[in-house]
Amino acid sequence: MVLEQPLRSFFMQLAKSKPLNKAAKKWGLKFGASQVVAGATLEDAMKNVQLLNSKGLHCTLDHLGEFVTEKEEAIEATEACLNVLRAINETGAMCNLSLKMTQLGLDIDEEFCLDNMKRICQTALSFNIFIRIDMEDYSHCEQTLRILSILRKDYDNVGTVIQAYLHRSEADVAALKGVPLRLVKGAYKESEKVAFQDKAKVDENYITIIQNHLDSGSYTAIASHDHMIIDKVKAYADKNKIPKEQFEFQMLYGFREALQKELMEEGYKVRLYVPFGTDWFGYFMRRLAERPQNIAFALRGFFKK
Repeated sequence: MVLEQPLRSFFMQLAKSKPLNKAAKKWGLKFGASQVVAGATLEDAMKNVQLLNSKGLHCTLDHLGEFVTEKEEAIEATEACLNVLRAINETGAMCNLSLKMTQLGLDIDEEFCLDNMKRICQTALSFNIFIRIDMEDYSHCEQTLRILSILRKDYDNVGTVIQAYLHRSEADVAALKGVPLRLVKGAYKESEKVAFQDKAKVDENYITIIQNHLDSGSYTAIASHDHMIIDKVKAYADKNKIPKEQFEFQMLYGFREALQKELMEEGYKVRLYVPFGTDWFGYFMRRLAERPQNIAFALRGFFKK
């Protein structure tokens, strides 16, 4: 169940508010955010990653931030990503890196962003770490796939995310055969011109692109907390003799811990998306927009403060 459209739109608008995002950096992790964000610092995040690894969970770290408009900020974000890679390498953690290219200067200059991405991919390659480029709103979709195509010529340790609610996604998945993809339903507010608005159609397309990518022999990350989707994927993989080594289930840090454990006990790889940093507000508002349960989750955290 998703939020009613007016309330969902309200939280999505809050996520884009620059004044609120700026203020949130000074607040610290508030309103229950500490339950879904693994700390303000890399040190905090790595402690959480190592704890999760000890339970058998794989991770992907995301230094939160997006929609950067100054080159200096983008360079700082690039250095932060490089520091994450060094920390993963030094600790030997079972962990990838996820990033948003608007944090690395995509809205400033595409070539500048590409140069930053090449630095990150080269360092990650030397450490044998995989880089996941998060897909952002529709306005950045074409740019993201264009940069990915350039990077894949030299780096096979980079992939991206495809969002099932977009009309173009089935064609994009077909074009990305052989590229490791994280497949998601989608978390941004998009117009009916580019995205399905009906949940049933999104779910139907989600299953379609998952099955298509698995059928192509490509490594597939299924990022969902929806047990019905997960059960359908397990049944399809079993029926079509798709090995468990070809896919993994991904979930967000702080959610569905019992389901994570159940999947691991059944022999599936489970990876958690672990965000950290002071720029947490936009990420947290999108989580509140996705499901009504998340609002109650946040209120519990608020009253604990």
